[in-house]
Amino acid sequence: MAAPAQAPNQPIIRVKDVEVVLNDRKILNKLTLDVKRGEVLGFVGGSGQGKTVLMRTIIGLLPKVSGIIEVFGVDLDKASEQERHAVERRWGVLFQQGALFSSLTCIQNVQFPMREYLNLSPRLMDEIAIAKLEMVGLKADVRDKYPAELSGGMIKRVALARALALDPEIVFLDEPTSGLDPIGAGDFDELIRTLQQTLGLTVYMVTHDLDSLHAICDRIAVLSDGKVIVEGNMDVMLACDHPWVKEYFRGKRSRAAGMAHHRANDLVAS
Repeated sequence: MAAPAQAPNQPIIRVKDVEVVLNDRKILNKLTLDVKRGEVLGFVGGSGQGKTVLMRTIIGLLPKVSGIIEVFGVDLDKASEQERHAVERRWGVLFQQGALFSSLTCIQNVQFPMREYLNLSPRLMDEIAIAKLEMVGLKADVRDKYPAELSGGMIKRVALARALALDPEIVFLDEPTSGLDPIGAGDFDELIRTLQQTLGLTVYMVTHDLDSLHAICDRIAVLSDGKVIVEGNMDVMLACDHPWVKEYFRGKRSRAAGMAHHRANDLVAS
């Protein structure tokens, strides 16, 4: 059964009143969030607040106590197994640290979703996997390397290639720049934005990277006390007076503070 047709302005992901409890602790408390088609949404919050928990709940890796999650207009609780598989084929996931299979080569990691969902010849899978590796800026000669032979940045790119293997419409990214040096993180941000614009992706990105939020996010949602407390563009974040949001976006280590520091130095130097 095909997914229902969606109106152009209808959210591609709808999370309504979702509650998640882990180890007797309520992590998400009646959380509501919409993700718009074609946007890059940055999802931020303090450590342990549940940023990754929400992502994992949306894609079905963690159970929820209550609430509704719809993707492409399909209520995932009410979907048949066939309908859910059809939805899952339309998203890709980059887990934190890449989560590549250590016993598989790069090309085999990228082919993993193809083997699960498609019936393709080995030759065609090779061609598609190499194209995906090249799409994320890797040369074909990495195809037979194992994850242990790769740098952290290359692991992230192979994992992104795997996330793109089935030509998804949505890509979930969990801390994509974590562990990368500033240059590598900037390059990865640029890659994500280029792919999003070229492929028309919707990007749901869990991150704590302020530079990523400034560089590529169309909208930001902030999680605190189990709920989304504010959402909007960077101007909304900078104008928000919630203590955590204020400290995060305008505090000592924020970009705004850094710019003020540089301006002060320039005045002294002049």
